[in-house]
Amino acid sequence: MSNDSESLIVTDNGNPRHIAIIMDGNGRWAKKRFMPRIIGHKAGVKTVKNLIDFCTAEKIEVLSLFAFSSENWRRPPEEVSLLMKLFITTLSSEIKKLNRKNVKLVCIGERSAFSNELQREIINGEKLTQNNDGLILVIAANYGGHWDIAQAANQVSTKIRTGILPNTLITEDLISQHISTASLPDPDLFIRTGGEERISNFLLWQLAYTEFYFTPILWPDFNSTALRQAIDSFKGRQRRFGRTGDQVIAKTNLL
Repeated sequence: MSNDSESLIVTDNGNPRHIAIIMDGNGRWAKKRFMPRIIGHKAGVKTVKNLIDFCTAEKIEVLSLFAFSSENWRRPPEEVSLLMKLFITTLSSEIKKLNRKNVKLVCIGERSAFSNELQREIINGEKLTQNNDGLILVIAANYGGHWDIAQAANQVSTKIRTGILPNTLITEDLISQHISTASLPDPDLFIRTGGEERISNFLLWQLAYTEFYFTPILWPDFNSTALRQAIDSFKGRQRRFGRTGDQVIAKTNLL
Protein backbone atom coordinates (compact mmCIF):
# COMPACT_ATOMS: atom_id res chain seq x y z
CA MET A 1 0.00 0.00 0.00
CA SER A 2 1.42 3.36 -0.97
CA ASN A 3 1.79 6.06 1.67
CA ASP A 4 -0.38 8.57 -0.17
CA SER A 5 -1.28 10.38 3.07
CA GLU A 6 1.92 11.62 4.66
CA SER A 7 -0.06 12.56 7.77
CA LEU A 8 -0.28 8.84 8.54
CA ILE A 9 3.39 7.90 8.25
CA VAL A 10 4.10 8.08 11.97
CA THR A 11 2.40 6.96 15.15
CA ASP A 12 1.06 9.40 17.74
CA ASN A 13 4.47 9.44 19.48
CA GLY A 14 6.34 10.22 16.26
CA ASN A 15 7.61 6.68 15.75
CA PRO A 16 7.48 5.13 12.27
CA ARG A 17 4.39 3.01 11.66
CA HIS A 18 6.31 0.30 9.83
CA ILE A 19 9.92 -0.77 10.40
CA ALA A 20 11.58 -3.24 8.03
CA ILE A 21 14.87 -4.92 8.97
CA ILE A 22 17.49 -7.06 7.26
CA MET A 23 18.92 -9.05 10.17
CA ASP A 24 22.52 -9.35 9.00
CA GLY A 25 25.59 -10.55 10.87
CA ASN A 26 24.54 -13.74 12.66
CA GLY A 27 27.24 -15.86 11.04
CA ARG A 28 29.99 -13.29 11.61
CA TRP A 29 28.88 -12.89 15.23
CA ALA A 30 29.36 -16.63 15.75
CA LYS A 31 32.64 -16.75 13.82
CA LYS A 32 34.13 -14.03 16.04
CA ARG A 33 33.40 -16.32 18.98
CA PHE A 34 34.75 -19.46 17.25
CA MET A 35 31.29 -21.01 17.20
CA PRO A 36 29.25 -22.63 14.42
CA ARG A 37 27.17 -20.20 12.34
CA ILE A 38 23.91 -21.74 13.57
CA ILE A 39 24.73 -20.50 17.08
CA GLY A 40 24.69 -16.98 15.68
CA HIS A 41 21.28 -17.59 14.12
CA LYS A 42 19.95 -18.87 17.45
CA ALA A 43 21.32 -15.77 19.17
CA GLY A 44 19.57 -13.71 16.50
CA VAL A 45 16.23 -15.25 17.48
CA LYS A 46 16.68 -13.81 20.99
CA THR A 47 17.16 -10.38 19.44
CA VAL A 48 13.92 -10.79 17.49
CA LYS A 49 12.01 -11.62 20.66
CA ASN A 50 13.42 -8.60 22.50
CA LEU A 51 12.62 -6.20 19.66
CA ILE A 52 9.07 -7.53 19.33
CA ASP A 53 8.55 -6.50 22.94
CA PHE A 54 10.13 -3.09 22.27
CA CYS A 55 7.98 -2.45 19.19
CA THR A 56 4.86 -3.49 21.07
CA ALA A 57 5.65 -1.09 23.91
CA GLU A 58 6.42 1.72 21.43
CA LYS A 59 3.18 1.12 19.50
CA ILE A 60 4.93 0.36 16.22
CA GLU A 61 2.24 -1.01 13.92
CA VAL A 62 4.32 -3.30 11.69
CA LEU A 63 7.72 -4.97 12.07
CA SER A 64 8.96 -6.75 8.93
CA LEU A 65 11.97 -9.06 9.19
CA PHE A 66 13.93 -10.59 6.31
CA ALA A 67 14.42 -14.13 7.64
CA PHE A 68 15.43 -16.03 4.48
CA SER A 69 15.81 -14.65 0.98
CA SER A 70 15.17 -16.50 -2.25
CA GLU A 71 18.94 -16.26 -2.82
CA ASN A 72 19.82 -17.84 0.53
CA TRP A 73 19.27 -21.32 -0.94
CA ARG A 74 22.78 -20.84 -2.40
CA ARG A 75 24.29 -21.18 1.07
CA PRO A 76 25.89 -24.49 2.13
CA PRO A 77 23.18 -27.20 2.29
CA GLU A 78 23.98 -27.99 5.93
CA GLU A 79 23.40 -24.38 6.97
CA VAL A 80 20.16 -24.17 4.99
CA SER A 81 18.93 -27.38 6.62
CA LEU A 82 19.74 -26.09 10.09
CA LEU A 83 18.02 -22.77 9.32
CA MET A 84 14.85 -24.59 8.25
CA LYS A 85 14.89 -26.63 11.47
CA LEU A 86 15.41 -23.45 13.49
CA PHE A 87 12.49 -21.82 11.70
CA ILE A 88 10.23 -24.77 12.56
CA THR A 89 11.28 -24.99 16.22
CA THR A 90 11.02 -21.23 16.70
CA LEU A 91 7.52 -21.06 15.23
CA SER A 92 6.46 -24.08 17.28
CA SER A 93 7.83 -22.75 20.57
CA GLU A 94 7.02 -19.04 20.18
CA ILE A 95 3.68 -18.77 18.41
CA LYS A 96 1.58 -19.17 21.55
CA LYS A 97 3.67 -16.51 23.28
CA LEU A 98 3.16 -14.16 20.34
CA ASN A 99 -0.56 -14.81 20.50
CA ARG A 100 -0.65 -13.95 24.20
CA LYS A 101 1.11 -10.67 23.36
CA ASN A 102 -1.60 -9.88 20.79
CA VAL A 103 0.93 -10.09 17.92
CA LYS A 104 -0.38 -10.98 14.47
CA LEU A 105 1.94 -13.15 12.36
CA VAL A 106 2.08 -12.66 8.60
CA CYS A 107 4.51 -14.63 6.43
CA ILE A 108 5.35 -13.50 2.90
CA GLY A 109 7.32 -15.32 0.23
CA GLU A 110 7.04 -18.43 -1.93
CA ARG A 111 6.22 -21.24 0.49
CA SER A 112 6.12 -24.18 -1.92
CA ALA A 113 9.87 -24.79 -1.55
CA PHE A 114 9.49 -25.39 2.19
CA SER A 115 8.84 -28.76 3.79
CA ASN A 116 5.26 -29.75 4.55
CA GLU A 117 6.05 -29.46 8.25
CA LEU A 118 7.26 -25.87 7.94
CA GLN A 119 4.32 -24.91 5.75
CA ARG A 120 1.96 -26.33 8.39
CA GLU A 121 3.68 -24.35 11.16
CA ILE A 122 3.34 -21.14 9.13
CA ILE A 123 -0.35 -21.76 8.39
CA ASN A 124 -1.09 -22.67 12.02
CA GLY A 125 0.76 -19.60 13.31
CA GLU A 126 -1.09 -17.24 10.97
CA LYS A 127 -4.42 -18.85 11.77
CA LEU A 128 -3.89 -18.68 15.55
CA THR A 129 -2.99 -14.98 15.48
CA GLN A 130 -5.16 -13.76 12.60
CA ASN A 131 -7.61 -11.84 14.81
CA ASN A 132 -4.97 -10.12 16.95
CA ASP A 133 -4.87 -6.33 16.62
CA GLY A 134 -1.51 -5.52 18.15
CA LEU A 135 1.89 -5.50 16.42
CA ILE A 136 1.87 -7.08 12.97
CA LEU A 137 4.99 -9.23 12.62
CA VAL A 138 5.84 -9.86 8.96
CA ILE A 139 8.35 -12.64 8.33
CA ALA A 140 9.78 -12.67 4.81
CA ALA A 141 10.94 -16.22 4.06
CA ASN A 142 11.98 -17.50 0.64
CA TYR A 143 11.16 -13.96 -0.35
CA GLY A 144 12.61 -11.69 -3.02
CA GLY A 145 11.51 -8.28 -4.22
CA HIS A 146 11.71 -9.34 -7.87
CA TRP A 147 9.50 -12.34 -7.11
CA ASP A 148 7.01 -10.12 -5.30
CA ILE A 149 6.61 -7.71 -8.22
CA ALA A 150 6.37 -10.59 -10.70
CA GLN A 151 3.72 -12.45 -8.72
CA ALA A 152 1.69 -9.23 -8.39
CA ALA A 153 1.89 -8.66 -12.17
CA ASN A 154 0.88 -12.28 -12.79
CA GLN A 155 -2.14 -11.92 -10.49
CA VAL A 156 -3.28 -8.79 -12.31
CA SER A 157 -2.69 -10.39 -15.71
CA THR A 158 -4.69 -13.47 -14.76
CA LYS A 159 -7.59 -11.38 -13.46
CA ILE A 160 -7.67 -9.36 -16.68
CA ARG A 161 -7.50 -12.50 -18.82
CA THR A 162 -10.33 -14.20 -16.90
CA GLY A 163 -12.54 -11.11 -16.83
CA ILE A 164 -12.30 -10.41 -13.10
CA LEU A 165 -10.66 -7.09 -13.97
CA PRO A 166 -11.47 -5.00 -17.06
CA ASN A 167 -9.07 -5.15 -19.98
CA THR A 168 -6.95 -2.17 -19.01
CA LEU A 169 -3.37 -1.04 -18.57
CA ILE A 170 -1.48 -2.49 -15.62
CA THR A 171 -0.90 0.54 -13.41
CA GLU A 172 1.15 1.20 -10.31
CA ASP A 173 -2.03 1.14 -8.24
CA LEU A 174 -2.94 -2.31 -9.56
CA ILE A 175 0.51 -3.66 -8.71
CA SER A 176 0.32 -2.11 -5.23
CA GLN A 177 -3.03 -3.81 -4.65
CA HIS A 178 -1.52 -7.24 -5.39
CA ILE A 179 1.92 -6.94 -3.80
CA SER A 180 2.43 -9.31 -0.84
CA THR A 181 2.06 -6.51 1.72
CA ALA A 182 -0.89 -4.81 0.02
CA SER A 183 -2.91 -4.58 3.23
CA LEU A 184 -0.07 -2.88 5.14
CA PRO A 185 1.48 0.59 5.10
CA ASP A 186 4.78 0.74 3.24
CA PRO A 187 7.87 0.76 5.48
CA ASP A 188 8.78 4.17 6.87
CA LEU A 189 12.16 3.05 8.23
CA PHE A 190 14.44 0.38 6.77
CA ILE A 191 17.32 -0.91 8.89
CA ARG A 192 20.18 -3.20 7.93
CA THR A 193 22.56 -4.44 10.58
CA GLY A 194 26.01 -5.94 10.09
CA GLY A 195 27.71 -3.13 8.17
CA GLU A 196 26.51 -3.89 4.64
CA GLU A 197 24.77 -1.05 2.79
CA ARG A 198 22.41 -2.61 0.28
CA ILE A 199 18.81 -3.83 0.32
CA SER A 200 19.48 -7.29 -1.17
CA ASN A 201 16.20 -7.72 -3.05
CA PHE A 202 14.07 -6.96 0.01
CA LEU A 203 10.71 -5.17 -0.46
CA LEU A 204 11.89 -3.43 -3.62
CA TRP A 205 8.47 -2.03 -4.51
CA GLN A 206 7.60 -1.04 -0.97
CA LEU A 207 10.85 0.79 -0.13
CA ALA A 208 10.43 3.52 -2.76
CA TYR A 209 10.12 6.35 -0.20
CA THR A 210 11.50 4.63 2.89
CA GLU A 211 14.22 6.17 5.07
CA PHE A 212 17.35 3.97 5.18
CA TYR A 213 19.50 3.33 8.25
CA PHE A 214 22.65 1.20 8.16
CA THR A 215 24.60 0.12 11.24
CA PRO A 216 27.76 -1.95 11.74
CA ILE A 217 26.19 -3.68 14.76
CA LEU A 218 25.81 -7.43 14.16
CA TRP A 219 22.25 -8.64 14.51
CA PRO A 220 22.64 -10.62 17.79
CA ASP A 221 24.02 -7.42 19.39
CA PHE A 222 21.28 -5.17 18.02
CA ASN A 223 19.20 -4.32 21.08
CA SER A 224 16.42 -1.90 21.98
CA THR A 225 18.94 0.91 22.54
CA ALA A 226 20.26 0.44 19.00
CA LEU A 227 16.73 0.40 17.61
CA ARG A 228 15.91 3.58 19.54
CA GLN A 229 18.94 5.26 17.92
CA ALA A 230 17.65 4.25 14.48
CA ILE A 231 14.19 5.62 15.30
CA ASP A 232 15.71 8.86 16.60
CA SER A 233 17.59 9.19 13.30
CA PHE A 234 14.30 8.70 11.45
CA LYS A 235 12.61 11.37 13.56
CA GLY A 236 15.32 13.88 12.64
CA ARG A 237 14.72 13.58 8.90
CA GLN A 238 12.44 15.64 6.70
CA ARG A 239 10.36 13.43 4.43
CA ARG A 240 9.42 15.39 1.34
CA PHE A 241 7.81 12.85 -1.03
CA GLY A 242 8.75 14.96 -4.05
CA ARG A 243 7.90 18.31 -2.47
CA THR A 244 10.34 21.04 -1.47
CA GLY A 245 11.40 21.49 2.12
CA ASP A 246 9.44 24.76 2.36
CA GLN A 247 6.28 23.02 1.17
CA VAL A 248 6.67 20.34 3.84
CA ILE A 249 7.13 22.96 6.55
CA ALA A 250 4.08 24.88 5.33
CA LYS A 251 2.00 21.68 5.26
CA THR A 252 3.17 20.77 8.77
CA ASN A 253 2.24 24.22 10.10
CA LEU A 254 -1.31 23.73 8.81
CA LEU A 255 -1.78 20.49 10.78
